[in-house]
Amino acid sequence: MPGRPPAAGAVAGVEATARLRAVPPQPQWAAPEGPAEVTTRLRPVPARRSPRAVGAVICGVLGLGLIGGAVTAGALTGGAGASTAEASAYARGHGLWHNAPVDSLFPRTIQGKGAGPGKADRSWTRIAVAPDADCATALGPKLAAALEPVGCARVVRATYTDATATNVTTVGMVFTEEDDHAMVSLSRRFDGQKLDERAELMPHAYTAPGTVADRFGDPQRASWTVKVLVDAPVVVYAVSGFADGRVIDDPEPAAEARDRASTTAPAQAGLGHEAAGVAAGVERALKSALNPPTEPPK
Repeated sequence: MPGRPPAAGAVAGVEATARLRAVPPQPQWAAPEGPAEVTTRLRPVPARRSPRAVGAVICGVLGLGLIGGAVTAGALTGGAGASTAEASAYARGHGLWHNAPVDSLFPRTIQGKGAGPGKADRSWTRIAVAPDADCATALGPKLAAALEPVGCARVVRATYTDATATNVTTVGMVFTEEDDHAMVSLSRRFDGQKLDERAELMPHAYTAPGTVADRFGDPQRASWTVKVLVDAPVVVYAVSGFADGRVIDDPEPAAEARDRASTTAPAQAGLGHEAAGVAAGVERALKSALNPPTEPPK
C-alpha cells in the first residue's frame, strides 16, 4: 500500500479518506482533501417530454366513447406526470453511488440542529470514507439477506466523529436495484417486523486506522439505526460507539436509546442521538444530490 500511515495518536481532525468507485487511485493515507471536487459529477438526466394533451372529445361520440376518452386522457396527462417523476428519481438514484461527488453524499461536516439529547445542537466531522463494497462485506450476512428482495448494487460508507472526538459513527447507504414498489414493500416489512431494532441485523462498523476511529470495530458498536427509503432506491443506516475502544455488551437501537427513560450506557452517552443524527444528515445530502437545484432561466 503506498504511503505511510499516520503515527499513533494522530489528532482528531485528520481524515483518512478512501474514494468511491470511478475515482483515480489515491494514496490511502493522503493529507485531508482540499475543497476541489474529488469524484465525477452527477451525470445529467435527460428531461422527459410531457405527453401531448388529449384533444377535445367530439360531441357526437357516444357516452361509452366519452368515458373511454376521459380515462385515456387521465392516463396520458396527470397520471403519467407523477410516475415519470418517480421513475426519473429512481433512475438517477441507482447510479448515484458512482456518479456523485463524495462530498455530496457524505458532507465533510454535518450540522444537527436539535439532534442531541435535550434538543441540543450537534455537529459531526467526517474522518474517513470507505471504498464501495458489496452488501455481505459492508453489512454482514443477516442484514444483507434481509435486503435481498430489493437487490444490492453497492454500499458506500463513511465514519464521522462528534465535536469532542469521544464518539464515532459509521454511516452508510445501500443502493438497491429494484423500483419504488419493492422499496415500499421492504419498508413495510422492516416496520412491521421491527427489523431495524434487531441486534443480529446491526450493520458493521467501519474502522479508520490513524484516526479517532482506529479502535471502532464491531465489539464497540453501541447504537444503530436502519431506514428503508421509499422515495429513492437507498437504505440509510448508521452505527455509533465510543472512540476509546470500550466494548459494548448490550447495544441498543437508536429508537430506544433516544428515550429519556432509558438508563443504558448508549442512551446516557447520547449514542442513539449520534446514530440518528448522522443518518439524518446523510439522508438530507442524498436527497439534495438526487434533486440538484436547476438554474433559473436566463
